[in-house]
Amino acid sequence: MSGQRHRLASRQPLYCGGADRPRDPPGHAGKVSKVLATTALLLVCATSSAAFHRMAASSWFARVQPASNVVPTSATWTPRLPTGLRAIHVDNMESPGLPSVALETKTFNAQAVEEAYNEVEKIMAHYAKTFYLGSKFFPLKKRKAIWAVYVWCRRTDEIVDGPTVSKDPTKLLADLREWEQRLDLMFDGKAVDALDYALAESLKVFPGKKQPYYDMIEGMRMDLPVVGQQRYQTWDDLYLYCYRVASTVGLMTLPVMGLTPGYTFEQAEPPAVALGIALQITNILRDVGEDYRDRGRIYLPLEDMARFGVTEDQIQAEIVDENYRALMRFEIQRARDYYALAKTGIPMLAPEARMPVQSSLDLYSQILDSIERNDYDNFRQRAYVSNWNKLVTLPLSWLRTWGLKI
Repeated sequence: MSGQRHRLASRQPLYCGGADRPRDPPGHAGKVSKVLATTALLLVCATSSAAFHRMAASSWFARVQPASNVVPTSATWTPRLPTGLRAIHVDNMESPGLPSVALETKTFNAQAVEEAYNEVEKIMAHYAKTFYLGSKFFPLKKRKAIWAVYVWCRRTDEIVDGPTVSKDPTKLLADLREWEQRLDLMFDGKAVDALDYALAESLKVFPGKKQPYYDMIEGMRMDLPVVGQQRYQTWDDLYLYCYRVASTVGLMTLPVMGLTPGYTFEQAEPPAVALGIALQITNILRDVGEDYRDRGRIYLPLEDMARFGVTEDQIQAEIVDENYRALMRFEIQRARDYYALAKTGIPMLAPEARMPVQSSLDLYSQILDSIERNDYDNFRQRAYVSNWNKLVTLPLSWLRTWGLKI
């Protein structure tokens, strides 16, 4: 997970709903910060090894699954699926029983709009230097929109994540409900503060669907203490979580990335979802030991664990035996299936977006190779991609964007 929290000098905190929150301590990172870092990774043009140093992140696009389902972002979207895949529609789930909050919006003049964009730029430049560098390769309008989406996602994460956040799930649910209301205002071109207004203005330039934003908020609810989800019984359960916290970022940014003439968003969304799922599975496999030690969470589907004879006690004891290796091989192949599906979408993207996406796919999938080299011990050995491998991979990624089979 990546990125420290930081309040810009003489600025309000990133999340402005409810009470003012203290910043998380240096070194702390949130679950969706992984996703944001991967979003950054997709935007970074491959110009140096440093540009990919923070690629240990979570998902830009999200999930098309090789043996189960696909989560659409609206009632009308049914992805084009390979044979044997079925589609599942997930409606927005609002917090039951929570009243709406009266929110006061502000009016922004032309100067204030530019100041709003300057603010989101400063935030991204501070939190995600690699992301910020990558965004510089886009035209100005796209650049501003990417900044605004990034900041919205980070503020969403900060509502529920971190050691200083309230542990009262009722308050957290109320904060998320208020955040949904603010989202509705942004899609109506209104804003409570300048950071909201930056996104509201960006949505006018690059209109997108509201559902991915709602769905990310649902992902936050899934991670709440007490009322959240600590275990995932089936792959379908985990798929939904991956979609909400990871795939949604890609669906938010896809309208900004743009497409090659002749392709539609209906065609581009399924492979976009697939890449997000692949990246998120990769994170989960890399972090099995860390997630259990630090948060008591097991993201591996319990049905998969039972199938291979792996128990929760075994994960707690950090035992790597043949059963565990077989489970890891199974999950690694699942991730690779999603990477394969994601590759089909790269030619659909606008030319300036292809290299960041191709390189993120090529580099991040190498984490799976590292897990294998570590003999599937993701308790004591960290799987990562070396700087040398990054340097070697980047030229190959560039050639692949031109259709070379290498």
